[in-house]
Amino acid sequence: MLLTRQDLQNARSHYKSALDFQQKKILVCAGTGCVAGGSLEIYAELVRLIEQNGIACAVSLEKEPHDHSVGVKKSGCHGFCEMGPLVRIEPMGWLYIKVKLEDCAEIISQSIVGDQVVDRLTYRKDGQQYPTQEEIPFYKKQTRLVLEHCGHIDATSLQEYLAIGGYKAFEKALFEMTPDEIVKVIDESNLRGRGGGGYPAGRKWSQVKRQKSEVKFVVCNGDEGDPGAFMDRSVMEGDPHRMLEGMMIAGVACGAAYGYIYVRAEYPLAIQRLETAIAQNRSFGLLGDNILGSGRAFDVKISKGAGAFVCGEGSALTTSIEGKRGMPRVKPPRTVEQGLYGKPTVLNNVETFANVPLIINRGSAWYKSIGPEKSPGTKAFALTGNIENTGLIEVPMGTTLREVIFDIGGGIRGGAEFKAVQIGGPSGGCLTREHLDLPLDFDSLKKAGAMIGSGGLVVMDEHTCMVEVARFFMNFTQNESCGKCVPCREGTKRMLQILERIVAGQGEMADLDMLLELADTISSTALCGLGKTAPLPVVSTIKYFRDEYEAHVREKRCPAKNCQKLKTILIDPALCRGCSKCSRACPVGAISGKIKEPFLIDQAKCIKCGACIDTCPFKAIRED
Repeated sequence: MLLTRQDLQNARSHYKSALDFQQKKILVCAGTGCVAGGSLEIYAELVRLIEQNGIACAVSLEKEPHDHSVGVKKSGCHGFCEMGPLVRIEPMGWLYIKVKLEDCAEIISQSIVGDQVVDRLTYRKDGQQYPTQEEIPFYKKQTRLVLEHCGHIDATSLQEYLAIGGYKAFEKALFEMTPDEIVKVIDESNLRGRGGGGYPAGRKWSQVKRQKSEVKFVVCNGDEGDPGAFMDRSVMEGDPHRMLEGMMIAGVACGAAYGYIYVRAEYPLAIQRLETAIAQNRSFGLLGDNILGSGRAFDVKISKGAGAFVCGEGSALTTSIEGKRGMPRVKPPRTVEQGLYGKPTVLNNVETFANVPLIINRGSAWYKSIGPEKSPGTKAFALTGNIENTGLIEVPMGTTLREVIFDIGGGIRGGAEFKAVQIGGPSGGCLTREHLDLPLDFDSLKKAGAMIGSGGLVVMDEHTCMVEVARFFMNFTQNESCGKCVPCREGTKRMLQILERIVAGQGEMADLDMLLELADTISSTALCGLGKTAPLPVVSTIKYFRDEYEAHVREKRCPAKNCQKLKTILIDPALCRGCSKCSRACPVGAISGKIKEPFLIDQAKCIKCGACIDTCPFKAIRED
């Protein structure tokens, strides 16, 4: 156990020396995506082969260091999820993509025993080979601060976190700064909450600090319920100690001795890594009573959520931790005054806390030098959808959509045209081609009728139906409504019913006005922020793609040919041979005709299932 500040510094120096002894390092991505692709089996095989070759294998820093050993590590998410499982070789910086179990022997023989890159496992694009990770266009335009350790250290090791300077910021906050000074640095940095609202973190901390209560709490929101978002999950899995350090600093600043991390139970790997990190900190004396002899106490517990989207809202989240049904409450009082168990509570999300150690170590001026003045720092985004390079990215605030989609994301998959991007999840809005040069920051997006949200970016191409996109997100929001307030409970249900009618070809022009009217009412009167922003996908798609709505209503036609009930399936008489296979495949008997003569489809009976298209050997049947 580390009993004093000097003990911590000695441990940091010892583990750094042990890390430096590792001549080469193999970092196997052990984030959720790569684990699903078999990366843990790859890790085990690499360890086996290294030992088989008689090479000293270091899987942890706990043992005495061995000169010229090879470190094999389970790292966090490297970000390039499209290309997983991923393996990085250091110090060369080689990144191997789509690694299979049978590739391990070649990696050991060429890259570890020898010093040769395995060319066939490196990334290639347009005839160009990119052996090192930093050369790959996907990484080249990123600025990875919050994610700087993800993919570069052992995600399960406190010793390795200490070796690279971990908990220096906490040490500084504990022994060299007053609580007022800590809050001032965070406030001057203009760090804004990365959970969606963008509320200044320093202001929130100062509000909690000045409360007179003897009991205060620090709560980390790791719920992350947006479809397609996995930024917080990747930090919890890949660099849990960085997030914990931010929470611990908040505890010192605000006078809180207790912390909670609220994580949805659907994140088992994140929960496992956090439990390991918390246990390590307790055994080292970094959590508990009288931390490092400072007289201060702080401990952290994990609270598992049941996956309710509404529990991403602050008051619903704290209510859920208390063991009650997660539902928002009327404000004021706000969480900073009466939060968890009615006590003053600092509530920030994972990414916000992960920024704190950087700011304490490097200063507010450094942080403000990155990105726009009113939205400084970086932002992590989950880049998904119809795009060449899906994955986890981090860019300076103010980076444009064009840079994210075309430079980092590699453009639209299959050479299709960009149509729109849904940003901010179900509570966000759609941005279009006219917004490609819009800087991604809190204020610019708000002016465009969208929001940065937690950071999900779902890219859509020309084949996407925007009316169906609005219906999908409204269906999600309506299902996730807690039901406490009438505007959200009944209003989103009514909006969903209208959208379902429109995509079924039963809509009327008056429905568009009704959708906008309902949206205005819900956003003005809903109880919580999630309800207020629920109509945004509908409002933004009507604003930018009204012609698609009108085509569905006036012409009973889906321009993108996506809406099942608006499809027309036709048989081309010039190609039909009258074999009757389509008729026999039709589950509702909608196809009739005579053998060796063209068959016909009864459109009144056709359910547009496409079975006839799949069955026809002459390609005589098509969707129109």
